[in-house]
Amino acid sequence: MTVKEDVLDEIDINTETLYDGPWNVVVWDDPINLMDYVTFVFQKVFGYSKAKAEKLMLQVHHSGRSNVAQANREKAEGYVVRLHSYGLWATMEKTN
Repeated sequence: MTVKEDVLDEIDINTETLYDGPWNVVVWDDPINLMDYVTFVFQKVFGYSKAKAEKLMLQVHHSGRSNVAQANREKAEGYVVRLHSYGLWATMEKTN
């Protein structure tokens, strides 16, 4: 056995955690961000058309939240971080 194989044997790689999914990326309504800005962020982060971004923004505005994307855990975490960088309140939740 080589050193490389010994190291790999010692690392506990939990692929179930890395690749479980899908996860919903949830954006929550807040009293700070303007609707046009939220629409812009959805277009920028997800590449959505203006129509789709507006539809999701209105869902956030009227329902208090919207599932704006669905992805594996790692990608969903990345979306949440990006949304936070734009000042949006976002979380993720495991789908059923």
